[in-house]
Amino acid sequence: MRSEMNTSELHYMILSHILQRGYAPDLATIAADFGETNLLSTKSTLIELEEQHGVVLHPDKDSVWIMHPLSTAPTNFCIKARGMTYWGNCAWCSLGVAALLQPNDVTISTTAGAEGESVEIAITNGKPSETDYLIHFPVPMTRAWDNVVYTCSVMLLFRSELEIDSWCKRHQIRKGDVETVGRIWDFAKEWYGNHLSRTWKKWTDEEAARIFQKHGLGGPTWTIPVTGKRF
Repeated sequence: MRSEMNTSELHYMILSHILQRGYAPDLATIAADFGETNLLSTKSTLIELEEQHGVVLHPDKDSVWIMHPLSTAPTNFCIKARGMTYWGNCAWCSLGVAALLQPNDVTISTTAGAEGESVEIAITNGKPSETDYLIHFPVPMTRAWDNVVYTCSVMLLFRSELEIDSWCKRHQIRKGDVETVGRIWDFAKEWYGNHLSRTWKKWTDEEAARIFQKHGLGGPTWTIPVTGKRF
């Protein structure tokens, strides 16, 4: 029996499709999955999902570009598990992909600061091999959705804080918060823990603030106003 199309079911369908096949469904495939013959109606629901920050569409609004924590376009984060290859949008997202793929063993491959030496994190039996590597968050969460593609592009992995300082100076990008992979792994597991639910709803800013605080994420980077809106 087909489910009725709504943003929660649509989110589940798209995310499941990417995880199972490695690419996003096109508009016709989405419509067919829900037994919908009107592509304009399908597109309208897809746009509604984007407005809820549940997906990022290509400019034509007909196709999926990003469904956090996954990207349909190549990034600096390659994730391998169960014979499949995926792309994560950033270091945080890549750990989120690994969380969704549990209990499978997962390997995340990237480069330090998107320019340095190759770095790899293996997640085996639910634990990352490198918990002391660092993730840099230059963009405050209050500005994360101003340009979420850019925000994700600069959430990178580093091996030391000195490497981050040098990178920020070289590229004239402000230094933001710095967290360990270990902390962000625990955070990502909770943040993305409901993403494969058919009743998925984007976190409200109040819920997001509570999760940030629970995982010790504070200061200017993580402080967001509580307005009742979706984060």
